[in-house]
Amino acid sequence: MSKLLHPVLDWYDEHQRDLPWRQPCASAWSVMVSEFMLQQTPVVRVLPVHEAWLDRWPTPAALAEDEPGEAVRAWGRLGYPRRALRLHAAATTIRDVHGGAVPSSYDDLRALPGVGDYTAAAVAAFAFGQRQVVLDTNVRRVLARTLTGAELPAPSVTKAERTLAADVLPHDDPTAATWSVAVMELGALVCTATRPACDRCPVVDLCAWHAAGRPAYDGPPRKVQTYAGTDRQCRGRLLGVVRDAEGAVPARRLKQAWAEPVQRERALASLLADGLLVRTGAGSFALP
Repeated sequence: MSKLLHPVLDWYDEHQRDLPWRQPCASAWSVMVSEFMLQQTPVVRVLPVHEAWLDRWPTPAALAEDEPGEAVRAWGRLGYPRRALRLHAAATTIRDVHGGAVPSSYDDLRALPGVGDYTAAAVAAFAFGQRQVVLDTNVRRVLARTLTGAELPAPSVTKAERTLAADVLPHDDPTAATWSVAVMELGALVCTATRPACDRCPVVDLCAWHAAGRPAYDGPPRKVQTYAGTDRQCRGRLLGVVRDAEGAVPARRLKQAWAEPVQRERALASLLADGLLVRTGAGSFALP
């Protein structure tokens, strides 16, 4: 572990990005909001929304007092808007069960609506400085390359992968928390999924993948996400019309936004089922 630890931490000290949720004064709520927003969304898109969100709702209780539809509206075009509803539900539980303070324990965090293993571990580590196995896409990729010689990790986290990550995690809490964010940053800026900058990597001489000649990934097929013409795009188009309106939107406006009727109705039904839209009358729709 010592061979990787100090080069990665030294690199992070010099190259870490200046992000608001990493500031010493950042609240646990700021960290939690960032973790919800950063799921499958680039930092550059998250920054302005995160700032506006914290300005409007500086605490979980402030968000919980507002309507969930306002959370969806403020989420804007970050994508995957169900995250906004889940964050609102988590804030409500924090207010009602935890006295308005983001809980510090992994188990309490994991019990919040919309919080999975990764988010609970990340908030415990980055907001409270705890020793947690934090496995996002970037961390998994760095560990796969440096320790196992694989270009990319398996599509889903495996038991062996989690055990390996725990084995290399520093034992004291503060160093472990810094290690987790440092490895994440290395994966985001240097050890990227495509075109990794091995010439700028602080542990290239210790990387099993690089030593093996950077062999191509040969594991289970990985999903390739598409967007144009999909139900997801249709959902986003319909939700955008309602989100940008001041009141309820008649069905004819939605027809103008997406002409194909079968896909439009399927997407509309899924938005209603997810609680992202509600019916307000005969053929009218609004945010919850």
